[in-house]
Amino acid sequence: MDITKLIRKNIINLTPYSSARDEFDHVAEVYLDANENPFQNGFNRYPDPYQSKVKARLSKIKGIPATNILLGNGSDEVLDLIYRAFCEPGVDNVISHNPSYGMYPVLSEINNLTLRKVNLETGFTLNAQKMIDASDEQTKLFFICSPNNPSGNILAREEVKKILDLQKGLVVIDEAYIDFAETDSWLSELDNYPNLIVCQTLSKAWGLAGLRVGMCFASQEIIQVLNAIKPPYNVNELSQQAALKVLNEEENFKTNLKIILEEKLKMERELDGLPCILKRYPSDANFILVRVNDAKVLYDYLMERQIIVRNRSKEYLCDNCLRLTIGTPEENQRLLMGIEDYNRI
Repeated sequence: MDITKLIRKNIINLTPYSSARDEFDHVAEVYLDANENPFQNGFNRYPDPYQSKVKARLSKIKGIPATNILLGNGSDEVLDLIYRAFCEPGVDNVISHNPSYGMYPVLSEINNLTLRKVNLETGFTLNAQKMIDASDEQTKLFFICSPNNPSGNILAREEVKKILDLQKGLVVIDEAYIDFAETDSWLSELDNYPNLIVCQTLSKAWGLAGLRVGMCFASQEIIQVLNAIKPPYNVNELSQQAALKVLNEEENFKTNLKIILEEKLKMERELDGLPCILKRYPSDANFILVRVNDAKVLYDYLMERQIIVRNRSKEYLCDNCLRLTIGTPEENQRLLMGIEDYNRI
């Protein structure tokens, strides 16, 4: 597949911004090339525009070469860069399943693109042929969120492969919640599909939501294009330091992940015994989607008790559904007690 045919023509001809660190990336004693404040406070220098240390650590953890990794100011920036690199405003279209992550339609509107939503089947299952049928010559991107948000389930691998095998556009698989799933990541398929982009984040299982560090894994050709259009210092110094710290503390990550998954199992057992929970959907993420008798009433009841969950009732297939994030054991117990109290009304 010729990826260059998918890149916007003006991006192909773009001369990327050249920062001071592009012109000199070695070690020196005196830096007077970037108009920085000279007085040391830990953050007076621009951050590494290549995030080299973070990428090197990620490369070891993920088994992916650093040259196949792009880091962004959260996954939302990564997604926006993908839109801007490959989609011609007012001309091209993108396709996603429905329901899915809410930023896809927002980014489509910002970039003046048509988003074609293809409804998932009952049980939030993916029908690849419907997504393929919705595409045309102007389709540049297919978005697959797996584990899906808000449903929490992994979308069938064989269905996703049908879209990848089409070689029609880029397939972006959003794996924000993959660390909570037993299923393997799509990272292992990067060498097999030049049109595959995998997005992950440090916001969920790694616990850095407040610092915004998103990851993109793709062919070197795609990463080079995205690097050419990203802001030079898009991941700040504090975020890079924190990312490196948590990535170097893998045992702590595994411990916390184990607690979250154990708590999810407990929550699932408890929720199954509550009368107001009409259905609990299987989840491969750190949240559980449940259908209740009246989502708004239960949501308001919990909110009055300072317990905030997410009402997803407006989403397709999610009538009267609440999304419950797995918290600490104490937070989960408080949520369960709140729902039990609601049942007694």
